[in-house]
Formats: sequence, C-alpha cells, structure tokens
Amino acid sequence: MGRPEGHVSPGGEVDYAIVRTGGLQYRVAEGDLLRVPRLATEAGETVELTQVLALSRAGDLQVGTPLLNGAKVAAEVVGHGLGKKVLVYKKKRRKGYQRTRGHRQGYTELRIKAIEAP
Repeated sequence: MGRPEGHVSPGGEVDYAIVRTGGLQYRVAEGDLLRVPRLATEAGETVELTQVLALSRAGDLQVGTPLLNGAKVAAEVVGHGLGKKVLVYKKKRRKGYQRTRGHRQGYTELRIKAIEAP
C-alpha cells in the first residue's frame, strides 16, 4: 500500500497527517484503511476531511492552532457497517429489577487517497 509512483505533494512528500472526524482524532497516511463514526455518504464516493490538526513532511512536524489552513485529506468511502455488540446490563439488588440492552455502533470505512498540504 504506499504512495503512487511519482506522487509528490507541494512542498515535499507528506508522511502522515492527524485528522479529526466524528469527535475523534486519527493518524492517517496514504493507502490506509480507516473506520470512523458513520458518515452520510454512499460507498464509492470521495470525501474530504478538512479538519487537519498536524502534518509530518520529511520528519518535520507542522502543528495547527488548532487546524492547519489549506490542508485536507481525500478519502474514498469503501463501505458501511456495524461494530461489535456492546451489552448494557442494569440491576438493582433485592428489588427484582434487571434490564439488558444491546447496542451496535455504525461506522464508515475509508481508504485514504491523498494528503494535500498548504
């Protein structure tokens, strides 16, 4: 999985980026497969992650305050799914009260295509 041959970002090749989506932060590089909280897109579409917090280029780390202006990450939506089931069990002793509920969190799987640096 690496970068396409001859691909160079403006200002040098980007090693990785730290992006924020769905309230979580991820370290991504080109070609990575990533599971993020469900996005309202269809499989096969391209999405842009514009909340880039940091970029590493040839060992030099650029950190935004809080975001880097002009930086973005392009990703292709591979598909959607549901995570593992989480059981929530409640009980109050000596009262005859018991409740069991299950929850499966939805996710979107992304393949990182390109990291664009300012």
